[in-house]
Amino acid sequence: MAFLKKINTRAKVDDNTGLGSNSQMYGDRFFRKDGKPNIRKTGIALLERNSWYHTLLQMPRWKFLATIFLTYIVINLFFALIYLSIGVDKLSGMLPGSPAEKFGEAFFFSAQTFTTVGYGRLSPTGFWMSFIASTQALIGLLSFALATGLFYGRFSKPKAYIRFSKNALIAPFKDTIALMVRLVPYKNNSLTEGEAKLTLAMMVEENGVLANRFFTLPLELSKITALNLSWTLVHIIDENSPFYGLSKEDLIVSRAEIIVFMKAFDDYFSNTVVARSSYRAQELVVGAKFIPMFHRDERNGTTVLELDKLNDYSLVDISNTNMMKVDSLTSANQ
Repeated sequence: MAFLKKINTRAKVDDNTGLGSNSQMYGDRFFRKDGKPNIRKTGIALLERNSWYHTLLQMPRWKFLATIFLTYIVINLFFALIYLSIGVDKLSGMLPGSPAEKFGEAFFFSAQTFTTVGYGRLSPTGFWMSFIASTQALIGLLSFALATGLFYGRFSKPKAYIRFSKNALIAPFKDTIALMVRLVPYKNNSLTEGEAKLTLAMMVEENGVLANRFFTLPLELSKITALNLSWTLVHIIDENSPFYGLSKEDLIVSRAEIIVFMKAFDDYFSNTVVARSSYRAQELVVGAKFIPMFHRDERNGTTVLELDKLNDYSLVDISNTNMMKVDSLTSANQ
């Protein structure tokens, strides 16, 4: 595969990305669509390289609740087997029944001990049964303290609640064209002092060696005071842009990736929140513009923000702009 050998020398190179220049050591992309680094760590033990606390805070809600529930079931099954091994005759109030019924009684006694409910019908007798029950009660208190902390951490964790458009667009802008990415806050939080940064990562051939190069993409507006509606990031493609003179095919060949960094101040959390995303060249739509997401409600005078229109765009003709290789860009997208 032939890679780009010459790029726009006027483009501003970014050497402070923290991403390596050796292209042979990187995977398919630098960041996944959800903004997480596309990295898998090895070399040390699994439990040593993973923080269980961060893992539980970051996992999806259904996985978190399933983990809590399964942990609760496993612990009680474990102690129920211990009670059975000691002998259910050591549980005062145990009713006669089949082995399955006795296991059920031991399991629910374990659950009552673990949660410190203690209904009173069953109670431990003898040293070992009492010792195991008191140990489980202590584990239950510590477990619920940890679970409470995790629930609080998930609810109180500062999060940007920002969604990015599925595609980046090459759209007409004034008398030329521009790269556009749209984002929107989708929760009822209040974000101020928003700041965005776009970086273009490309694989180029220099002296017969493939290398990653990073370029800052200047924005028409990189900071806003309040982020209540959608915000379209606009990078004008002019003589100083790394996109200047390149077609979409050139971007695909060079494995181009547009990385979006966004940060803002959340009034409710009183903290700075961040969000990231990225777009491969294949996710770039040439000759399109975003459809407006908000409009005036004539009935009560409020502004209606339609979140389901974040990814909506319409195709437009950009052949009448003064951008180099516009025909190549247009044909590559069709």
